[in-house]
Amino acid sequence: MLIAFNKPYGVLCQFTDRSLPPRPTLAGFGLPAGVYPAGRLDHDSEGLLLLTDDGGLAHRITDPRHKRAKTYRVQVEGDPQPEQLDALRRGIVLNDGPTRPAQVRRIDIDAEMPTLWPRDPPVRVRKTVPDAWLEIAIREGRNRQVRRMTAAVGLPTLRLVRVAIGDWTLDDLAPGAWRPVRD
Repeated sequence: MLIAFNKPYGVLCQFTDRSLPPRPTLAGFGLPAGVYPAGRLDHDSEGLLLLTDDGGLAHRITDPRHKRAKTYRVQVEGDPQPEQLDALRRGIVLNDGPTRPAQVRRIDIDAEMPTLWPRDPPVRVRKTVPDAWLEIAIREGRNRQVRRMTAAVGLPTLRLVRVAIGDWTLDDLAPGAWRPVRD
């Protein structure tokens, strides 16, 4: 079984939380018994999370050797310049080593993802600082990698929404909703 889930902002990619006070987890969304996340999205990120009851499939989804692109819509603070986008395309050296090159392009979020839901809480808006949306596809998945990459080129991430993992896409799945998909 393979499930596509639109993880809301502020939800942990696990079924239990032992912290006090407890934070929202996957347990609150009526997911089928026996499925577990194939990969992760951090607490501050939103969008497509795949869950499965098949350990081999989970490995094929998450292992970088299988080269499944993970595609994100990323709202960044600042006005991305060609040299910043080129640096992301070449790969960034982070404190845990160089990243693989990313596919990066600037997007018009209203034209290319008109159904983007409002975030709760909303992203802070600063009248004197512009923001922009990028589409970034990577073929690895280090901890908070996209956020660290954009910060390294001077474009801090304000909002991050994963829209695809390989051929699996978020489409019009509402935050907190899930659906079975083919593996």
